[in-house]
Amino acid sequence: MPPSANSDIDFDYESALAACARGERFALRAIYMRESRRLLGVATRLVRRRELAEEVLQDAFLQIWEKASTFDPSLGSGRGWIYSVVRYRALNEIRKDARMDVTEDETLHYLADQQQPVEQEGLDTDAFAECMKHLDEKRQQSIVLAFVDGYSHEQIAETLNTPLGTIKSWIRRGLTALKECMS
Repeated sequence: MPPSANSDIDFDYESALAACARGERFALRAIYMRESRRLLGVATRLVRRRELAEEVLQDAFLQIWEKASTFDPSLGSGRGWIYSVVRYRALNEIRKDARMDVTEDETLHYLADQQQPVEQEGLDTDAFAECMKHLDEKRQQSIVLAFVDGYSHEQIAETLNTPLGTIKSWIRRGLTALKECMS
């Protein structure tokens, strides 16, 4: 039975990542057991092929294990960091295979063209966190729902009880503002 949304509050992602950084395999297993289904869903939505999504997820968990020591809890949540690893791996796979037509979602196209993984581009996470603070709450929430929680634009519109066009606009303008702020 999948964990409920309330049980996520009880799981300490930051401590689990710290344990991974110390080489404690049980912590990676705990993260995997808690998040693998949702992470596979995120990867599948991005790459549009189940078998490729499974490879992305495997590579992402290897990267989580190897790079857990680079996670800084002062810059964001452990869960968000884990999801960003999966997203970046999926986007890299899309770029590598030159499959930019995998989705009609213009936000994915924007990210695939603009974003590089943290370890490749040296993303300044302090600056990113500061830039996120400058966005209004709705844009922040929309971006987090889309890129951390893996929601589709339609799901975000339903969750926030807001028209789909407005959600797309918030995300597009929020990403543009983040890009400008980070430049």
